[in-house]
Amino acid sequence: MQSHEIDYRIVGEGVQLVEIELDPGETVIAEAGAMLYMEDGVDFTAKMGDGTNPRAGLFDKLLSAGSRVITGESLFMTHFTNQVYQKRKVAFAAPYPGTIIPLDLKELGGHVIVQKDAFLCAALGTKVSVTLNRRLGSGFFGGEGFILQTLQGNGKAFVHAGGTVIERTLHNETLRVDTGCIVGFEPQIDYSIEQAGNLRSMIFGGEGIFLATLRGSGKVWLQSMPIAKLISRLSVSGKNARKEGGAGLLGKILEG
Repeated sequence: MQSHEIDYRIVGEGVQLVEIELDPGETVIAEAGAMLYMEDGVDFTAKMGDGTNPRAGLFDKLLSAGSRVITGESLFMTHFTNQVYQKRKVAFAAPYPGTIIPLDLKELGGHVIVQKDAFLCAALGTKVSVTLNRRLGSGFFGGEGFILQTLQGNGKAFVHAGGTVIERTLHNETLRVDTGCIVGFEPQIDYSIEQAGNLRSMIFGGEGIFLATLRGSGKVWLQSMPIAKLISRLSVSGKNARKEGGAGLLGKILEG
């Protein structure tokens, strides 16, 4: 299916949004709840599936919806269509601080693999499906890396990441990465989970027991602050603050 040719601009730095300009009749698909604002004349409809197969039967739609449940996403995707004869805009915001990455799937060979919660929105005609990493180790130790999403098409798609994004191009190289810091990679890149080092390094090194390994030639996208790490740090800080507050209160009681 030929993807719609959408224009866009990315706004902001710390917490970004992407504003899509739709020509008459053009449609953009997005995750449920991602829309920030839309101009008059843009209609939206929640549908099962990404719209790449409009003739799909009920069983195919339920199968696609079931695969989205596995990734923790909504059963439905929202389709935003410009129903008037002038250009109209609709904007989508990332759910947490970070960076929005525009991907031109045509330039990337029509196929990119991303972590399961990275997809934000895309031109109608982009197929969004689930990919399971076939290596068992990735399932047990890879964090986000076992269940991935595949974006296929010839239009523009947008994914979001936590913190700063680093784009690397590997030339028959190997890159070892914290398991939660991978945003996406081209399909020809070999992805696996391996031990972080010897026993002492795994226990006392502070980098975790396992690291993700990317091998081959192609582009990879990394994030400096994955949401799981951010939540973990905030949780630890909150616990420490409560402990300090409790100790201070106990001291005042004893002094009294």
